[in-house]
Amino acid sequence: MTAETGVVGKLSTLDRFLPVWIAAAMVLGLLAGRWIPGLNTVLSAVEVDGISLPIAVGLLVMMYPVLAKVRYDRLGSVTADRRLLWPSLVLNWLIGPALMFALAWLLLPDLPEYRTGLIIVGLARCIAMVIIWNDLACGDREAAAVLVALNSVFQVVMFGVLGWFYLAVLPGWLGLPQADLSVSAWQIAKSVLVFLGIPLLAGYLSRRLGERAKGRTWYESRFLPKVGPVALYGLLFTIVVLFALQGDQITSRPLDVARIALPLLVYFGLMWAGSYALGKAVGLSYERTTTLAFTAAGNNFELAIAVAIATFGATSGQALAGVVGPLIEVPVLVALVYVSLALRRRFATAAVAS
Repeated sequence: MTAETGVVGKLSTLDRFLPVWIAAAMVLGLLAGRWIPGLNTVLSAVEVDGISLPIAVGLLVMMYPVLAKVRYDRLGSVTADRRLLWPSLVLNWLIGPALMFALAWLLLPDLPEYRTGLIIVGLARCIAMVIIWNDLACGDREAAAVLVALNSVFQVVMFGVLGWFYLAVLPGWLGLPQADLSVSAWQIAKSVLVFLGIPLLAGYLSRRLGERAKGRTWYESRFLPKVGPVALYGLLFTIVVLFALQGDQITSRPLDVARIALPLLVYFGLMWAGSYALGKAVGLSYERTTTLAFTAAGNNFELAIAVAIATFGATSGQALAGVVGPLIEVPVLVALVYVSLALRRRFATAAVAS
């Protein structure tokens, strides 16, 4: 059996066809927006922190299961290997946001709303699907869990600050046109606290109480498989609603969607390859190098969508840029799983030769 066949075989039906489900949800949303009169009014009738209630529920639902998977009790163990800790922090919180900022300005200089949306995507470090990609590529599962937990904590603390810096401060320093922002760093941070903080607390309490009552084996083999698919259902529901509200923009400007995809493709490729090269340079094993690469390359598009909607509105260009994110990220990172497995064979061959 080839590595590619093995990867596909490990994926559930839901995960295997995730790009298809996302595309179908987009089409369904577009059709609903056209066929159901007054849908926009209904969706916006009740709001939570400036975001329609159905979207808020969908966002919270899709965030909870992935945060319930994190082993929070092992967060401190990451300091045991500083070759992994410091490169991960630098890649995720310095290089990643800076690279997306540069690509957004280079490739979308005339589309400020999409540019801002992409910068928000770059600030949202991966805390969810990376565990799946890491597992399929035979990375270090424990290291991935620790880095995911670390990113979760950093995201609550740093996202608002970095959002203010990259959207309002740095463009002014560089003499670039600044976005017309009517929001403060606190408003961005509040969105993070609501749409990341609430599911983060729920995920932590679920693991803590579930393991105390039934044990870790039950929690990970019985509870998590049942709640795991809920994240995808929440994501698909959110995308349907978003595209119902975004229909006119998407159908009238398909080239804009393609332009949003280009910097995302470049970003994922550069972050993964650069992280992989750095991991090898500092002497990490294949397993930890792979974990470093996937945790740096992936982005938390759920959080990016939540912040974009809460800050700029569900029909904004910023929200559309966030929605395009998962459609591009999923197939790209699946392809990089195959590349990782090919590199793993080279690692094994080199070890035998030595």
